[in-house]
Amino acid sequence: MAQNSRINTPLGRVVPLPFPGRIIKAGDPDRVIVKAIQHRLNEVGCGPIEETGIFDIEKTKKAVKLFQARFPDASGLPLRIDGEVGPLTWGAMFGAVSVPSNSRASTRLVKAAIEFAITQIGIRENPLGSNRGREVDQYLRAVGLNPVGNSFAWCVAFTHFCYLKAAELLQRDNPHIKTAGVLDHWNKAGRKPGVLRITKAEAIADLDLVRPGSLFIIDLGEGLGHSGMVIETTNGRLVTIEGNTNDNGSRNGIGVFRRDARKINQINKGFIDYSGF
Repeated sequence: MAQNSRINTPLGRVVPLPFPGRIIKAGDPDRVIVKAIQHRLNEVGCGPIEETGIFDIEKTKKAVKLFQARFPDASGLPLRIDGEVGPLTWGAMFGAVSVPSNSRASTRLVKAAIEFAITQIGIRENPLGSNRGREVDQYLRAVGLNPVGNSFAWCVAFTHFCYLKAAELLQRDNPHIKTAGVLDHWNKAGRKPGVLRITKAEAIADLDLVRPGSLFIIDLGEGLGHSGMVIETTNGRLVTIEGNTNDNGSRNGIGVFRRDARKINQINKGFIDYSGF
């Protein structure tokens, strides 16, 4: 979006700047952007603060926190009160159209993988909490694991199976790395030609890098993690389909769920993108 374009926002402001593609926080050197934030904070009653273009801790950060406490994000959900202006806070300040959104699959393979993943929403373990069940066993066997007498986390086995079914439909090889390990997937993706691995910092700097069909990677420490498939990005928030989770997004849950609560800046490892195949 050009610098001189005009954006109408729900709070009545017309602002010439789109989201700058990074988190703006105390000490940010771009005075034009900081001044726009300060002006907006004054407009919506979160001041008064001087519009100096300097993001100070004493006044500007406190005003941002006040804004985050008073206003929801573009989806109507609460903002994180941290005094930093990421894509969700920016979208709340200046309107949802000021932050990139993407719901379109980039390739036939990605589209087919998403479409298959959607058919799996509602699958549950049987019995619940067992990491077993007819469909779950299929996911695990597809990555070479025998579920009988064992208990394996299966979130990555699920995404592998989605891409496997898409590849079979299109009569081609499955590019998704054959593994059930979240961090093993991340590490091997960094060594496989054609796979795009996007770090958290890169994703925050350019929201357009996170596209439908990409797989988010969360490192939970001690070798554990969680992963799922992105099907849409909206103003820094992700719509995902995740296996081995539940309504609140926990690791090692009971089934396949569609979720809309994850944020790009909360994915601490990054994203794996197979759209190059």
